[in-house]
Amino acid sequence: MPSLVSNSMLQKMFIPLLLLAFLLPITASAATPSQDVALAPDVPSPGSELWRAVRRADTNQPPTGVTQIKGVERGILINSAGEDWRNFRMEMLVPTGGLGFGLVVAALVLFYLIRGRIRIDGGWSGKVVPRFSINHRVAHWSLAILFLYLGLTGLIMLFGRFALLPVMGPEAFSVLATISLVSHNWLGPLFPFAILGVVVLFMKGNGYTYKDIGWFLKGGGMFGGHAPPSDFYNAGEKTWFWLAIFGGLVITISGYILDFPIFGQTREVMEVAHIAHAVSAVGLLIASFGHIYIGTAGMEGSIQSMTKGYVDENWAKEHHSIWYDEMKASGKVYSDVESLKKSN
Repeated sequence: MPSLVSNSMLQKMFIPLLLLAFLLPITASAATPSQDVALAPDVPSPGSELWRAVRRADTNQPPTGVTQIKGVERGILINSAGEDWRNFRMEMLVPTGGLGFGLVVAALVLFYLIRGRIRIDGGWSGKVVPRFSINHRVAHWSLAILFLYLGLTGLIMLFGRFALLPVMGPEAFSVLATISLVSHNWLGPLFPFAILGVVVLFMKGNGYTYKDIGWFLKGGGMFGGHAPPSDFYNAGEKTWFWLAIFGGLVITISGYILDFPIFGQTREVMEVAHIAHAVSAVGLLIASFGHIYIGTAGMEGSIQSMTKGYVDENWAKEHHSIWYDEMKASGKVYSDVESLKKSN
């Protein structure tokens, strides 16, 4: 029977096999440390000392290098705290903030389904009581619109990568994120001026009194029954006012630090300001959901005070009875809107 493998073929196969047999021991010795290598003294790498020096500079020890860069961090090559901030943002702030928004929305929906809209028990009387002047309304809506826009653009920057990018795609989301970032940075410095206008016009009457204790104990009448007696502002409105002021103050200070990195602040200061800015903004946005809900869908006749400047007599009587009695005693309850306009 003829041979299936010729001599020439054997020669062609033998040469590669010989080379392979020669190279295997060399490869194995390179991959497996020899006894001599294992017993060799531990010689420190010169690079290790370099990076230790870099880390020491990052821990506020005097830098030993020389640089032409001028600034408070001229000796810091690596900012280790930046990784801590990134981890906090990705692992704590984003999921916790998202959970907070989800919980408050679920709570409001559940409250609406159980309690329903808070109606005016006596119905619309047709008589009106003046409540907010045009100056009050302009100040309120200026702050509200600016706050909501800054909040929306901030949420896009914070959650957009997870919530919008998969839906919109990278190109469209890149445009949206850029517009959000630029407009947020440009409009943000106007925020404290809007807050100042609200403080000047709304401060009067927003101080707590002993009457507010009863409002808190009864939950403001939100869960049934009549609202406890209250002055021009009830305890819930006062609480929202002070939350907005102090929360807005934190947002303002931290926002200016982030927006104007020209005051000599270090990156650590910027990171702390970023945390304070994000946490206070997310917290204030979550709290604002309750205020927006009560002022719109949650309570009948409430939004009229900020859109038209007056409220129905029965609404005033049921929700701010002490203030209503004062207005009635001073003759400021009008039979209709035309009568109110004529009085002005």
